[in-house]
Amino acid sequence: MRPGVVATLVSASLLALGAAPATAGTRPLPARMADTGGGTQLITAEAPRTGATTGTVTWWDHRGGRRGGRWVRAGSAPARFGAGGLVEGTARKQGTNTTPTGLYDLPFAFGVRPAPAGTSVRYRRVHEDSWWCQDTASRAYNRWTEPRPADCRAAESEHLMAYGTQYAHALVVGFNYRHPVRGRGAGIFLHINGAGATAGCVSVPADAMRRILRWAHPAARPHMAIGTTGGATAITRY
Repeated sequence: MRPGVVATLVSASLLALGAAPATAGTRPLPARMADTGGGTQLITAEAPRTGATTGTVTWWDHRGGRRGGRWVRAGSAPARFGAGGLVEGTARKQGTNTTPTGLYDLPFAFGVRPAPAGTSVRYRRVHEDSWWCQDTASRAYNRWTEPRPADCRAAESEHLMAYGTQYAHALVVGFNYRHPVRGRGAGIFLHINGAGATAGCVSVPADAMRRILRWAHPAARPHMAIGTTGGATAITRY
C-alpha cells in the first residue's frame, strides 16, 4: 500500500510511550495470544486502540520445547500504522488507509537496497520494472510483478522503486495474499518509516527494520500479529 500518503508527524512523547516496557510480572504477549503461527519467531504490532496511528512492534523468540518453553523479547521499536487506524482484517476495504489486524505469515522480504548482512529469509531486490499490482481487475492482484502486466493499471499499482526510503528494506505481510479477495486490500508490508502515518502498512525506524531482517529465520517460521491492546481487535485474539 502506497506509503507516505499522510504526513502526520509522530511526536517524541508518543514514540516514548509506544516503546515502554511490559509491566513486570505479566506473561509475555505471545504467551497470552490464541495463536502464534506455530513457529518459534513472532513479530507483534500492537496499537492502544483502533483509532491509533502509533504503537509498538516487538519481535520474539520461543526458547525451549513447545511444552515448558518461553517467549523472550528479541527487540522492540516504535511503530506507525495506517492513517485510518486499524480494522479487523476480514472486514477491511481497499483504499481506507487502515491497517488490517490478524495473524499473518511473511512470504518474503524485498528492498531497493541490498539485504542487510546476515539476512537469511528470501529477499528480492527492487528493480526499475518492479511493481506491486493493486488493480482489482488484474490477474496479478496483490502480487509482485516484473514487469507490470498489461491488465494491471499503473495508476492502481505501486512502482516499488519510487519509494526508496520506505522500501529500502521491507517484509511482505501475508494479508489477503494466498487467496486474494478483490477489494479487501493489497500491498501490506512491514517497512521503514516515511514522513508519518502509513496507508495501511506497519512501519518502523530503518535500524529496527534491518535488525528484524537479520533476526528472522525461515526455519523458525516467523509470523506477524497485528492488533490492539484490547477490544474486538485485541492482539491476544489472534
